This record gives sequence, C-alpha cells and structure tokens, in this order.
Amino acid sequence: MLIVLHHSATAKDVAQIKKTITRMGLKPVAIPGAERTAIGVIGNKGWIDEAPLKDNKAIQEIIHVTKPYKLVSRDFHPADTVVTLGKKIAVGGKSPFLLIAGPCAVESREQMMRTAKFLKKIGVPVLRGGAYKPRTSPHSFQGLREGGLELLNDVRKETGLLVVTEVVSPEHVGIVSKNVDILQVGARNMQNFDLLNEVGRTKKPVILKRGLSATVEEWLASAEYILLGGNPNVVLCERGIRTFETATRNTADLAVIPLVKALSHLPVIFDPSHATGKRKLVGPMALASVVVGSHGVMIEAHPEPEHALSDGPQSLHFKELEKVKDQLDRLVGYAKKNL
Repeated sequence: MLIVLHHSATAKDVAQIKKTITRMGLKPVAIPGAERTAIGVIGNKGWIDEAPLKDNKAIQEIIHVTKPYKLVSRDFHPADTVVTLGKKIAVGGKSPFLLIAGPCAVESREQMMRTAKFLKKIGVPVLRGGAYKPRTSPHSFQGLREGGLELLNDVRKETGLLVVTEVVSPEHVGIVSKNVDILQVGARNMQNFDLLNEVGRTKKPVILKRGLSATVEEWLASAEYILLGGNPNVVLCERGIRTFETATRNTADLAVIPLVKALSHLPVIFDPSHATGKRKLVGPMALASVVVGSHGVMIEAHPEPEHALSDGPQSLHFKELEKVKDQLDRLVGYAKKNL
C-alpha cells in the first residue's frame, strides 16, 4: 500500500498515520519526494484493509501495490536511485557511465597487479575479481578464497581502485566486506535468501545479478530482500538468461534493461561477458547496452586469457578492453546528446 498525503499535511499528521499503520501490525516507510509526500506500508501478506486510514483528512490517495516487491518499485520511490561506490564513483540516474573490469578469478598477486595498473592507466575505476568461485563442476578452479580476498585488499590499497568480488554464503559477508568496496551476489545465489538478508544488514553497495532462469519479478523481489534489510545501495546486473540456444553461453536479454528501469528506481548495469561467453561478442553487446539505457557494464579482462583458470574464452586481452572502452566513451557521449 502507498499512502499519498496532501501537500498541506503536517509532521503531526505524518506521525499519526505512522502510528495507525503500526497499530495495524504493519511497518510504515517514509518516502521523501519533491512532488509528493508519501508513506509506504510493508509487512502485509495480502490485501490491506484501509478502513482505519480512510477518514484521515491528511490523506489524498491510498494506492494498493500488489507487486511482490515494493521498496524497489517506482510506486514507492519515483526518482532514480544513485548508488555511491567508495567516495567518488556513482552509478544510476544521470551519473557517468560505469565500466567495471577484471578477471573472472583472482589467481595471483602478479595477475591482479598487472590488471589493476592497466585499468588505472586507461581510467577504469572499479576492478572485479572472484576470490570465491561457485562453479558448475566441483573439479573446476574454486578460487583462492581468503587468500584471494587478501590480494584484492592489497591491490586496492596500492592502486586506489575500488574492488568488487562475489560473496557466496552468509557467513562470508563479514570478512568479504572488510576486504572489498562492493559486494556481488551472483546469478546462482540470486535467491539465496539467507545471503540476501545478510548483505541487507551491511551498508556496502551490492551488485545483484539476475538468476540463470529468473523472471524480472523474481529478480526484483530478491532486491527487495536487501532493501528490506536496510541496505538501499543495490545495483541490478543483467547477465543473460538460460534458453534453448547453445551458440552463446547465455541469451542476452537487453530488453530487460529499459523494462526494469521503468519498474524500478535502482541502477541497472550489463555483463556482456557472461551474457555471450564469447570474446568477439563482448564489445558489440556492451555498446548495444548503452543504446538501451544501461548505467554501466561489467567486463571480464585478463593479462593472458588463454591461460586463465576461469572463463578465458570470454575474457578480453588488455588491448581489446582499451578499444572497447574508447568505443564506449564515444558512444556514451553521443547518446547523451542525441538519444
């Protein structure tokens, strides 16, 4: 339920309405806005009886929100959310287009330092790298785990880059949060609700990837868990979905970007590496995401992709990444003026 108040509503009116909502066994959420004052109501498992509120003269309109997500919807929060990464980098709204890059997995200090120094040289502000790797096969490289976190922490201290890595279980949230700037919840964990609740208790920015076969509603409902836990700093990431097609690793669903932007106020970025699984397709799909309104891209890059322990075929060489970044910069500049 969304309660829209008259512009003449006072602080006393707001307090009284919140008190009534609490007495109903529900939770009021104040929603500040330039055009309207509103109070969201959450905690209901079905239709809410509006009778206790109906005669309140400060209320202009009562809107029943039937979606399984509320805090992430534009019904509750009409304006775009801008998520701050670190102290200076922002994503969402009209913030500059964000490029995140780096290898799928942290393999060594030499590998990560080479990557970080190159990213800094070409102006990429965020380094990605997996310390914990949830893999389909138990025989595949599973990551350096805590050792990988230590390397990521060392790299960010030495280079000043922001670092993002995946967290795969609730008990790891604390130690991962101490070593990186941004948490990632991967596709396989999109509906790991214990994990979502735990990252919701942190204030770290979270990149939430769409699940392998998740619907838009399921994806946004997962984001709702994080916001409901008290963490509003969520960035959605489309990374392709599983279909019958085997020519690419996944099927890139670029239509979902403008769709989700219409449904939710949260920033949306795109992962062309996992969406395609093929190095030659990463650049074209990254560029396509700009046209449909993506707030950024996450691209896998490696000093020596042919020797990568994970996802080598979809990882760009450094020169390829530099070329894609140049193309993105030019297209973003054009899009801002003409689209």
